[in-house]
Amino acid sequence: MNARIAPLPPASWPGDMYQALHALDPRKRGLPLRPAEDRPPTDGILGSFAHHPQLARAFFEFNGHVLFDTTLTPRQVEIIVLRIAARRACAYLRDHHLFGARAAGLTDADIARIAFGPEATFPDPLEGALVRAVDELVEDGVVAQSTWDSLSVALDRRQLLDVLFTAGCYETVSWFARSLGLDTQAPSEEASG
Repeated sequence: MNARIAPLPPASWPGDMYQALHALDPRKRGLPLRPAEDRPPTDGILGSFAHHPQLARAFFEFNGHVLFDTTLTPRQVEIIVLRIAARRACAYLRDHHLFGARAAGLTDADIARIAFGPEATFPDPLEGALVRAVDELVEDGVVAQSTWDSLSVALDRRQLLDVLFTAGCYETVSWFARSLGLDTQAPSEEASG
């Protein structure tokens, strides 16, 4: 599927798009840049956001919190993101977060369990509860009481809120990527010219 809204190439981005990207710069929080080597290109999603820099700015502030200021561990964030990617069959999201998942200590077996779903045997009950919570949010828009109780054993109120908003953030990213027909390929000549 070709992108429904062709991503703008970086040379065509308006100046306020570059300003919006500042919210996703980990260095502004004293964190190092993530290595870009061997990662799928982000031109598609960023180039699509470039059509609407004001929306990009607002969303990137939110996404920056989820990525860098959350009370969850990087591992917990990546579990949530990978489960959203699996439930929504969002290759774009999955491919971009496999690197973060591995950097957060998730093994291939962990990633396979997340993709399989809450019926898998998780060595850590909290991780199984995170996967179950994502499924419940995707299916019903609410975390079931039994799952909430399981999460509450290990997470405080702020962390519980971060679970909900991390799932919501990446649910939105999956809608965006899939609805626009984005994939992990570099923009086509047509899109860039």
